[in-house]
Amino acid sequence: MEKHLNILNEKIEKAKLGGGVERIASQHKKGKLTARERIDLLMDEGSFEEIGMMVTHRSTDFGMEKEIYLGDGVVTGYGTINGRLTYVFSQDFTVFGGSLSETHAEKICKLMDLAMKNGAPVIGLNDSGGARIQEGVVSLGGYADIFYRNTVASGVIPQLSAIMGPCAGGAVYSPAITDFIMMVEKSSYMFVTGPNVVKTVTHEEVSSEDLGGANTHASKSGVTHFTCGNEVEAIQLLKRLLSYMPQNCEEKPKSLPYEVLSDERREALNKLIPENPNQPYDMREVIEGLIDEESFTEVHKDWAENIVVGFARIAGKSVGIVANQPAVLAGVLDINSSRKGARFVRFCDCFNIPLLVLVDVPGFLPGTDQEWHGIITNGAKLLYALSEATVPKVTVITRKAYGGAYDVMNSKHIGADMNYAWPTAEIAVMGAKGAVEIIFKKEIERSASPEQALKEKTDLYAEKFANPYGAAARGFIDEVIEPATTRLKLIRAYAMLENKVVNNPRKKHGNIPL
Repeated sequence: MEKHLNILNEKIEKAKLGGGVERIASQHKKGKLTARERIDLLMDEGSFEEIGMMVTHRSTDFGMEKEIYLGDGVVTGYGTINGRLTYVFSQDFTVFGGSLSETHAEKICKLMDLAMKNGAPVIGLNDSGGARIQEGVVSLGGYADIFYRNTVASGVIPQLSAIMGPCAGGAVYSPAITDFIMMVEKSSYMFVTGPNVVKTVTHEEVSSEDLGGANTHASKSGVTHFTCGNEVEAIQLLKRLLSYMPQNCEEKPKSLPYEVLSDERREALNKLIPENPNQPYDMREVIEGLIDEESFTEVHKDWAENIVVGFARIAGKSVGIVANQPAVLAGVLDINSSRKGARFVRFCDCFNIPLLVLVDVPGFLPGTDQEWHGIITNGAKLLYALSEATVPKVTVITRKAYGGAYDVMNSKHIGADMNYAWPTAEIAVMGAKGAVEIIFKKEIERSASPEQALKEKTDLYAEKFANPYGAAARGFIDEVIEPATTRLKLIRAYAMLENKVVNNPRKKHGNIPL
């Protein structure tokens, strides 16, 4: 037995070295951790159980039979993160640049199948040069096998992707199907075609960082939801993100202990809205006044900044927040903000995370650029997502709620459960001045003092329509509330809605306007 154990231990040690000491040193020199070091940081100490350590590739072309590495460029297994069962695969750049082979893909697929059977999240730590060219079509087939499982698992178990190195070609589509992507600044990038191909085809000269680096995808494309300064930060963020989510679609997120205080008032909220209705303020200050202290994790912070989305806790319970941001473009809805909001809403609905929608929106952004690029169908995505969502949905209108954007932002008409408005809320078809210029155009033009007439009519319209009381009179607003009491109202509303059930018509799935 001793002889056999020695052979086993030798193989285990060899597998743990991946591509060897020199390549590990090269990885460290680049400021990157190894595949196994990343797993050690991510999982609870001593909890990781590896699957497929002895797997090797089957290729015999181009001298590949002479280069055999145990594990074949990816470490797969399961363990716990803060006590919760989680499956993880971590690509090893020291073995063939982390490239995906037939067996590499099989290991990931086996892991995902187990995750689905057992209803637990999957985390992918991506660091790969793409398909293993020496294997040809079987490598491409391996990617497709993974994509298919990503799609089947979507909405069933949470899927998180951390890009910790290159992610190019077909490799980008697996993270793109998962729920959240995070990238590490300066050391990770994503693109379908690299700088060399771009130069050949379009004659554009661009660096990998500018083409598909973390900051590019965080601010320009919206492909990545988070950027992190280093890999340790990324791993800590993965753990934090997971804490807001349930294990699978059949469960609810775990609540943290919280005892409702005798006084949950937040007096600062009474002073947040400026007297001038055209003056901006930061909606994040409203969010901080409503949630448990330091519980907000913003998603897509640097993209479509006119809407703020993210996870938080209210009385220990996980919630997803969608909020117009009046400090950027006056909080107007446009193509990107609609897509951003819709995607986040659908994730929350998949995993039973209640929604809080904070509204201060003057409407949709006008202009040829928006119309020609499809503001109609993109705006409809947000409308569809909020209409479709069956989780508890609560809306608070802080100031403006104009036109179609009032309908879209979780109005009572599209299924919101509780709709509150602050006394500063303006719920109308459009702003008072614009409405008066249309309704009383001729009367103002004929007036001896058009400016005075415009002001009088504007004040009259504002008094009649630019307030929450008309909507409240019709029941479209459930209650007009003092801002300072909003947190307590939310705590009670979510407690009341905890057992909400919606019975929708039977169908395969809806046809969202993609």
